[in-house]
Amino acid sequence: MADPARARRLAVRIREIVASSLERGVKDPRLGMVTVTDVRVTPDLVDATVFYTVYGDEDDRRASALALESARGLLRSQVGRATGVKVTPTLTFVHDRLPDDAKHMEDLLSVARERDARLAEARRDALPAGDEDPYRHPRVAEDDADAAAAGDPFATDDLDSGDDVEPDRASSEGAPTSGYRE
Repeated sequence: MADPARARRLAVRIREIVASSLERGVKDPRLGMVTVTDVRVTPDLVDATVFYTVYGDEDDRRASALALESARGLLRSQVGRATGVKVTPTLTFVHDRLPDDAKHMEDLLSVARERDARLAEARRDALPAGDEDPYRHPRVAEDDADAAAAGDPFATDDLDSGDDVEPDRASSEGAPTSGYRE
């Protein structure tokens, strides 16, 4: 197994060789505007996967893929001559979908931004269906006194007043304990 740094250097070198060979050496009319985006070499330096993109539509991609497959032997021999490695890696060409996927993601994000803008426009003058503030708030002592004066029977019911039996006192009076240690 080769050093990972050596595999990375070989991948960069293969990318440069294949790109320049496609530009100058391959004269196939089916070959469109091909850009070599990345090359990955296996750790044993036997196989190399060449990722490429093609400018154009699906027919241009298919034609370029056929042209690359027919030029694979020529490109491999040029890689072998230029790199000088003991075993020339076999080349596999894979269409790189990353630019297509990125464009699709950008399209989705623009649709989401458009919908967000329409929603913000619809919300601008909207009023809440119920109260302005639908959440409960703790009562203030002044409000309790006003409510008691108005005849509210629950106004003086203080659940949080701290009048509950303390756990230590309950355990000392023989009542069941609730897990508190003394």
